[in-house]
Amino acid sequence: MSATATGVYYRTYRRESALRHTKAEYFRLALMIVGLLVTPYVLDNYWLSIVNTILIAVIGAVGLNILVGFTGQISLGQGGFLAIGAFSSALLYQRADLPAPLSIACAVVITAVAGALFGLPALRIKGLYLAIATLASQEIIVFVARRWTFLRDGSSPLTVDRLSLGSFEIERQYFEWQWYWILVTCAVLAVLAARNLFRTSLGRSFMAVRDQDIAASAIGVNITRAKVTAFAVSSGFVGLAGALSAHYTETVTWEAFTLDVSILYLAMIIVGGLGTIAGSVYGAAFMVLVPVFIQEFVGALGDSIPVLLSRVPAIEQVVFGLVIILFLLFEPRGLAQIWQRMKDYIRFWPFRY
Repeated sequence: MSATATGVYYRTYRRESALRHTKAEYFRLALMIVGLLVTPYVLDNYWLSIVNTILIAVIGAVGLNILVGFTGQISLGQGGFLAIGAFSSALLYQRADLPAPLSIACAVVITAVAGALFGLPALRIKGLYLAIATLASQEIIVFVARRWTFLRDGSSPLTVDRLSLGSFEIERQYFEWQWYWILVTCAVLAVLAARNLFRTSLGRSFMAVRDQDIAASAIGVNITRAKVTAFAVSSGFVGLAGALSAHYTETVTWEAFTLDVSILYLAMIIVGGLGTIAGSVYGAAFMVLVPVFIQEFVGALGDSIPVLLSRVPAIEQVVFGLVIILFLLFEPRGLAQIWQRMKDYIRFWPFRY
């Protein structure tokens, strides 16, 4: 393999299927690892809590992108599957006294099974009709979570004891710092698992279904298995995000998993880039940081324009909608494509191709 001004060339199939191809990619990977290791030591608790929220969102966005971006199956039920993962893990940990890792693993399996069941309509319908079917799953799950008293502590939301495993327990003084290492480990493993998934025959079958399901069936891809498995795998990632969210926030309530959450995650993969794992990371970070920067900006102008302080939620909604519209109009392939063009420009400079 050699890198020239006209592109990157491969001499073996093994080199072509590698995750990294050039020295620049290995250099960027090293910088990213250093950044992840240094982050908890340079940020205060407020910004570290935002980073932790991003890491949870990354896992959920990766799961949704597997289904929507790589398999082409539209889903508006992300919030519902997050709720299944969160409630399952919280109940198993809080009431069944299962260790935290086991309760989280069980929540992943339960959410994957639920996703496969709700994904069965994908065998007969597609496009807008499938989106409506997944929207129905979202509403059904939230309705059950809202009405079933078993999922509450009396009249209060379900509370979760602080995460502990054996002699280890999250300490209040180092809460965000300790959670960072747990969440960054889970997020990195989720990203690596998703990246490697699409180097396997199963992942390639997902992409074949997305590109043309009839042609995929003609060349031997089992469409039924591919679609149901895609829903299960995607929901498993989402269930992991929901379970981690439950233990991190130590409170589980249906209000945290409404349709707005499903739309937010869909916006993450649209803004980040459909069909790219890196895009899921970029989109999750971008959509979590946008409200934070809006609040910082409005807070800075609050003294001179007090009316803005009472309009923060409305401003966030307007910016949220504008971001989606602008990306759909000017860069449908998202932040991942913008970053790719920047890398190509540097790699090919001074040539224009």
